[in-house]
Amino acid sequence: MNILVINGPNLNMLGIREPEIYGKATYADLCRLIEEYAEKQGIHVTLYQSNHEGDLVDAIQQAWGKQDGIVINPGAYTHTSVALLDALKAVAIPAVEVHISDPDTREEFRKVSYIRAACVKTVKGHGFDGYLEAIGFLAGGCK
Repeated sequence: MNILVINGPNLNMLGIREPEIYGKATYADLCRLIEEYAEKQGIHVTLYQSNHEGDLVDAIQQAWGKQDGIVINPGAYTHTSVALLDALKAVAIPAVEVHISDPDTREEFRKVSYIRAACVKTVKGHGFDGYLEAIGFLAGGCK
């Protein structure tokens, strides 16, 4: 099984950005956690992070025919990007939306997710473990 894990804007700043919300662990810590989990499960993961919307769209499009699932934390693009929604719809690869914090407990604008309509599941507020939950869900046939 091949899973693409996409992280959007500012996730490269984990450990620095609002540690009271996102914790003190870094993006490198997150990547290591995902890679170790995937290796134990016999899953191949590709990790990708960008602060640029078009680059994220390109990564989704390039997954077509190569990836069995997508785990995506679109960051702030969750609340603004029809382009990411359309890209996910176009490739029709099962996708899980992940958020380290729970956007529903934060500012009102964060309660809107454009990409959720193209995802088979949403995991929010489970910290870094939410990524592992999402990968496990996809690897289990989305059950």
